[in-house]
Amino acid sequence: MGVETSSDETAVVGADLNHAIVVPHPSRSAGSGNPLTIVRSCENPISHGCPPESTPVACAGHAPFTIVHHDASGTLAIGDNLPFMQSLPDGSCDLIYADPPFMTERRRTTGRDAAGFDDRFGASIAAYLAFLRPRSEQMHRLLSERGSLYLHLDWRTVHDAKVMLDGVFGRRNFLNDIIWHYRTGGGSRKWFARKHDTILLYARHAGRHTFHVQRAGHYRTDGLLIDAAGRPFKKTRNGPLYFHPGGPALTDVWDLPFLSTVSRERTGYPTQKPLALLERVIESSSNQNDVVADFFCGSGTTPVAAHRLRRRWIACDAQPAAVRITAGRMNLSLISRLPS
Repeated sequence: MGVETSSDETAVVGADLNHAIVVPHPSRSAGSGNPLTIVRSCENPISHGCPPESTPVACAGHAPFTIVHHDASGTLAIGDNLPFMQSLPDGSCDLIYADPPFMTERRRTTGRDAAGFDDRFGASIAAYLAFLRPRSEQMHRLLSERGSLYLHLDWRTVHDAKVMLDGVFGRRNFLNDIIWHYRTGGGSRKWFARKHDTILLYARHAGRHTFHVQRAGHYRTDGLLIDAAGRPFKKTRNGPLYFHPGGPALTDVWDLPFLSTVSRERTGYPTQKPLALLERVIESSSNQNDVVADFFCGSGTTPVAAHRLRRRWIACDAQPAAVRITAGRMNLSLISRLPS
């Protein structure tokens, strides 16, 4: 097979599906020098949301995805994320964050340059789940023994997706439905204003999964004292009751601001998530040097956050604009040309 690798095992993907990707197996120690060769077959990708060149007709004899960047810190791909995930080895990800289309039934674009994606499924939850289920099965397969999945959705599909994920992961591995509460403009006279998203958290194996308690906010100040060492405490009949100096442990309701229109983080890509949200996810459920994956990476917030927190990363998106923005945010050198 025509496999091209450089001395640092950088992946190069040809247009022919008989080529292979060579990537370091994440479960092996860094620097082990034992790459894993993965050969993929030509399976028809679901064409929804994918560039024309990755549709079943155009796929014949050509890769439904292309690796555009690969080094020791991470891998970036463009194309259909289903065959891309199928090409990766079992247990190769320690944490997966997924922010798929929400089935809003409209094309999500920015007014500035029309960058975005198609979020239309014919108003059919069956079609939406037919899209999401095989990808969820792949994400389950890709998680390591201590891995977790954060699936980010909203009121339109989260209840159906929860039932589906219970079937894929098993109900015993469901950990949380995290409420991301934000304050944005607008409301309704017909129902309460919808001001939250739901993030479903599943473990590959509950009890073995990585989890670090996060702390934020402030304790109630009534009766709260500070000792000479700067530790907060309250007086009780049995002596001082000390509190963690980092603040109270986070609950499953997260109050984090939505990105404002003038935020310096803004890239112009629709539905961009704030770095603070992804940093909280990554710090909660991974360790340094773990592999963090996002197969709907959009504007690249997940790989950016992972890199800042010293995690390795895998990212993929079907849209050239998304991959271009991701590469730009991370100053990546590309080994393949992106479609215009």
